[in-house]
Amino acid sequence: MLPDADVIGLRYGVNYGDLLGHRGLTHSLLFACLVALVAVAPFWAGTGASERFRIALCIAIATVSHGILDAFTNGGFGVAFFAPFDTTRYFFPVTPIEVAPLSARAFFSRRGLSVLSSELIWVWCPALLVAATAITIRSRRAPAAMR
Repeated sequence: MLPDADVIGLRYGVNYGDLLGHRGLTHSLLFACLVALVAVAPFWAGTGASERFRIALCIAIATVSHGILDAFTNGGFGVAFFAPFDTTRYFFPVTPIEVAPLSARAFFSRRGLSVLSSELIWVWCPALLVAATAITIRSRRAPAAMR
């Protein structure tokens, strides 16, 4: 959810399509890498390089996944994946996910329910399927002593 902190700027005069607007810099690949570096910093002294890299990679992937999912939505101006170097906004060719409203009032309405239904179908069910598959595969690979 951290990338969506950019909506705060809308209340202070930042335009939606600006670099610091919604789905701008905070949805970029650079931002995801910076978040990962900041998150791994507390572990710098106590962990090896490969472990720090794995932690940073997981956090970067989790952060960039937010923008990727936003690029599958059917509204807004798109996602500035390459900001600040390129402020072009992108959508994927298929946009099946219903875009969420930017206000809490609109979210807690029929439209919000429609968004949740869309996310259940296009985000949460596939994510649960992937997680269940990974857990199943991992449990089959585990040594017998660990079962």
